[in-house]
This record gives sequence, C-alpha cells and structure tokens, in this order.
Amino acid sequence: MNQALFIGGMHKSFNRVPILENISLWCYSGEIIGLFGRNGSGKSTLLKCIYGVIKKDEGQVLIDGKRMTFQKIIREKKIGYLPQNSFLPKEKSVRDLIPLFFPEEAKQDAIFYAPGVHKLEKTRVGKLSLGALRYLEVLFLMNCDHPFLMLDEPFSMIQPLYKERIKELLLSAKKEKGIIITDHYYEDVLTISDRNILVKDRKLIPINSADDLKIAGYLR
Repeated sequence: MNQALFIGGMHKSFNRVPILENISLWCYSGEIIGLFGRNGSGKSTLLKCIYGVIKKDEGQVLIDGKRMTFQKIIREKKIGYLPQNSFLPKEKSVRDLIPLFFPEEAKQDAIFYAPGVHKLEKTRVGKLSLGALRYLEVLFLMNCDHPFLMLDEPFSMIQPLYKERIKELLLSAKKEKGIIITDHYYEDVLTISDRNILVKDRKLIPINSADDLKIAGYLR
C-alpha cells in the first residue's frame, strides 16, 4: 500500500522577507519528485521545513494523515534527509562506518557488496572523492527503513560514474519509498523523476519537461 507525505499551507519568512507562501505538496511512495529553483528560491528551505531542522511559520506535515513533528520524524524513522553538507564522520574508514549505522548483517552486506564499495573500504570518509561520498550517503539512506527520502543536490559536481550509480539506487529505492530531489543538474533529475516542480516567486509551478523550465524562466 502506498504511503503519502502531505505538506499543507506552509509559509516561511526570514527577517520578515517571505521565502515560501502557502506551499502545498503531495509525495507518494513509488514516485520521484524533482524540485527545481534558482539559488535563493527556497527549495532547500522547503526541504528543511518539511524535515523540521528549521521552523516553518505556518503549515503542517502529514504522513498517512498523521501530523509529523521533527521529533516524530526522527523517532519513527519517517523521512531520510540528505543535506548538501556530508553527515558522515570524516575520520572513520568506510569499512568501520558501515556497522556503526547498520548492526544488521544483511544490511551491512547490501552496502558492502554494492557496486564499487569494496574498493573504498579502507579509505577514510574525509579522503573520499565528492562523488564517492555522495554515492555512499545515498546508499546508506536507501538502506534505512524511512518510507520517504529527501535529497539536496545529490548530483552536484560529481563524476558521471557516480551520477549513474546514484540514479540506479534511487530508481531501485522508489519501489518502496517516495523521493524528493532538488538539484541544479536538471537533466540528471529529469531522467529519473516522475513529477517535477519549480519553486519560483514563493510558489510551486508544475513542470513536465525541460521546455517548461525554459518557459518558466528557470533555463535560458
């Protein structure tokens, strides 16, 4: 049965300057939503408000009709969030890091035997390339039990090999999860997304193609 994430009537301002106004959005398990917007448009702010790391001025976040707070999202493992900055400890090797996050042997094996991971096992996280780091982070998130994932700039400035691996992971994960991705590398997002939305002038605009992004003024 598909699960539903609903964001309703969300407002957010900084220093009395409105960033988001009356934002409403649905995301269902089994789909990937691409979220676009120019720098400062509020797309990252929207993800942080949904997750709860910054406080919204108004609005609600519901999962299957139940109101969610930041504490409930964390405690009940409802939403996995990939911020722009890495959340993995830099001093740990990849091999030592895996059991810290996943005590279950089956999940350890799923990560360790994922394509390319064994070549990284002795490398400290702080020494990984940006592509390898983002790939590892997405791999960790998709092996968590959260029914929803939100990823902020997973494709930014990484090698093509890791872009393709991340896309494969997300397409596999969407069989059971709902996923929201925001990234300036719009072509990478469009190749895997089911629905797309542009954040512009504090509102959400439905997008069906790259041509729509041009018409809306996101692309030149």
